[in-house]
Amino acid sequence: MKPNFKFFYFDILSSTNDKAREFAREGKSNVIVVAGKQKKGRGRFGREWVSSSGGSYMTIVLKDKDLDKIRYLTFIAAVAVARTIKKISDIDAKVKWPNDVLIGHKKTCGILTETISGNENYALVGIGLNVNQKEFPNPIMRNSTSLKIESNKKYNIKKISKLIIEEFNNLYLYYNDGNYGKIKEAWKKYSHTLGKTVKAKTMSGDYIGNAVDLDDNCNLVLKLSNGNIKKIVEGDIFIV
Repeated sequence: MKPNFKFFYFDILSSTNDKAREFAREGKSNVIVVAGKQKKGRGRFGREWVSSSGGSYMTIVLKDKDLDKIRYLTFIAAVAVARTIKKISDIDAKVKWPNDVLIGHKKTCGILTETISGNENYALVGIGLNVNQKEFPNPIMRNSTSLKIESNKKYNIKKISKLIIEEFNNLYLYYNDGNYGKIKEAWKKYSHTLGKTVKAKTMSGDYIGNAVDLDDNCNLVLKLSNGNIKKIVEGDIFIV
């Protein structure tokens, strides 16, 4: 059964994930926190996510049993964004492992999934999508884009947010049923990473190889030049 989500709209927040964390601590789930701007938007590893007016910034609050497969929620969100972009603009967006959505080779969306563990477990799925921005500050300008830049059209951000949640829901049914293979299948269809030679920068070192697959824990599987297989659990991926 699809959850019945309730939207909460704010003009400005420190970050939607921060407000979502407050809601989760109050026992609220199946809610969407949406902000027009974020003062302290962030991505993986605490990196800043520039969150000026014109973007879609939201966090989905979900109650989760054990959080073991939480990375699939990031995949679901990325595919939901790519499908929504195609639906509203006819632009072919792709998903980059582990948490980005690209148009061409430029980033238009990032996903940040965080968790709260305790008597009740919660997943907070943050989505930041560049929609109507015309430009970005240096040095991110050369690697970032927006729907407006790519299509020269202005979009209804509230409508986009709701469409993303509809698409998220379609795949979330598989998550609830434990049918993770369907989620991987959908992610692979939109993948920008698989089949390419990539450089993975990780805490344990850098690895170059062909991105050949995902394992059941959403790790990226590389085939190195010596024929060895290396699973990338966490890190940054660059096409070489």
